[in-house]
Amino acid sequence: MPASPSTARAINDRLALGLLQQEGPLTAGRLKQLTGLSRPTVADLVERLTAAGLIAVVGESGEQRRGPNAKLYGIVADRAHLAALDVRTEGVAVAVADLVGRVLAEASVPIDGDMGTGPAVEQAVALVERVVKEAGADRLHTVGIGAPGLIDPASGELRDSGGLPAWHRRLVAALQERLPEARVSVENETNLAALAEQREGAARDRDTFVLLWLGHGTGAAVVLDGALRRGASGGTGEIGFLPVPGTAALPSATDCAGGFHSLASAAAVVDLAARYGMSPARGEGPSAVGVVRAAVGVVEAAVGRVREAGGAVVAPESSAGRFLDALADRLAVGLAAVVAILDPGCVVLGGEVGRAGGEPLAARVRDRLARMTPLPTEVRSTTLGGGAVLRGALLTARERAQEELFRPRDRALPPS
Repeated sequence: MPASPSTARAINDRLALGLLQQEGPLTAGRLKQLTGLSRPTVADLVERLTAAGLIAVVGESGEQRRGPNAKLYGIVADRAHLAALDVRTEGVAVAVADLVGRVLAEASVPIDGDMGTGPAVEQAVALVERVVKEAGADRLHTVGIGAPGLIDPASGELRDSGGLPAWHRRLVAALQERLPEARVSVENETNLAALAEQREGAARDRDTFVLLWLGHGTGAAVVLDGALRRGASGGTGEIGFLPVPGTAALPSATDCAGGFHSLASAAAVVDLAARYGMSPARGEGPSAVGVVRAAVGVVEAAVGRVREAGGAVVAPESSAGRFLDALADRLAVGLAAVVAILDPGCVVLGGEVGRAGGEPLAARVRDRLARMTPLPTEVRSTTLGGGAVLRGALLTARERAQEELFRPRDRALPPS
């Protein structure tokens, strides 16, 4: 059945707006080429979107012959402002952007674990308000929040968890109260990191992959056939609870200490490094990122010396290399179970620790997986690191805002 005129207009409008988002400002002539629509149809949609305040003339093309088609049309970026939050156990980071995703201001603040729920929430909300002011935004249209823990698939709310600070759950409600006009949503931090890696990071060429988050704790995100999978209760990827060999006990429903978490969490990585005499680089505290970065530095320096000497690219045995080998052994144990069930074809080592490990750690995990499973699996290092959560929150906030603002008020656009 052919589309009605109103539906056809809606489809054309969405197509043009999508191109303007992806390509930046375009002339009407270029829109005609990219959409395949007729010149009168493009003229109509340009007039319609301009009247709706969604696009405007932002300049002229470099064409020598001036005329209507030489005008450059772009999305009205300040039509709406967005905020993204990365909520961690020890603090919160905030970024404010315009409708096309250009970051206008960002900041972060640590939050003391001994601080009460009320003061912690107030400090986080105050940071949001300060960054909004620095961005020159009058109000926020959409707020995207990334937080650790389970998201209830029915309500979209962060579920109560004894392992997370109480201020996490209260923050979502507080932001909705202080920003009554904004659309506030929360998503698991690892899921947002995976979306960012898929759109802009290490998994841009993959529609099926698993992200292993290596930070303060551990987590995983599963993307199958281009879609993020959350599971029946929102718990897909709670890999910290995965029973694995090499731990002192089994995990419980309320404690992942006996699971994969006890092998790959930040505290476990620091303890493992101590066994091999590894310490962070000078000026860094005893963190997992610090010890992994220091080990990679030692290994890469050794490889560099071998190259200079004209030998084979094999680093001499060192405590740093043995530490990275042991860490790769641990990561491969958990990932082998994931690969056996999902066969994702690609695993991204994400988070701050994944980025610190880089290719030296990814290569070690790749080699071990190749020996443990018959399923071919690429192992890549994140290109976004810990910033992937904030980036993913911003991308989802932008999509939600555009979905609403780009929908004509007198008719609903068909689903994308």
